[in-house]
Amino acid sequence: MQLPDGAKPSRRADSALVKALARAFRWKRMLESGEFATIGELAEREGIAYTYMARVLRLTLLAPDIVEAILEGEQGPQVTLAMMLEPFSLVWSDHRAYLL
Repeated sequence: MQLPDGAKPSRRADSALVKALARAFRWKRMLESGEFATIGELAEREGIAYTYMARVLRLTLLAPDIVEAILEGEQGPQVTLAMMLEPFSLVWSDHRAYLL
């Protein structure tokens, strides 16, 4: 199929990435509110491994425009949940160069 000039192919948001972002920001709110004192305490309550929760929570450190791009399905094709759970730079300009 060929698209008209200037048209972007429609993309769907990656549901696994969107779910992980939602969980990350929910957990962050729970920690910041004081509802849970530590990541370990929250992980135990949620019934998941501390290490997994810590990796998912790192998603809250992404540049806001990257989060928006993921939610809209506009991230690069190489961006997967597995890739996003690996350590990444905390410099937002690095995110843009690598993820969009």
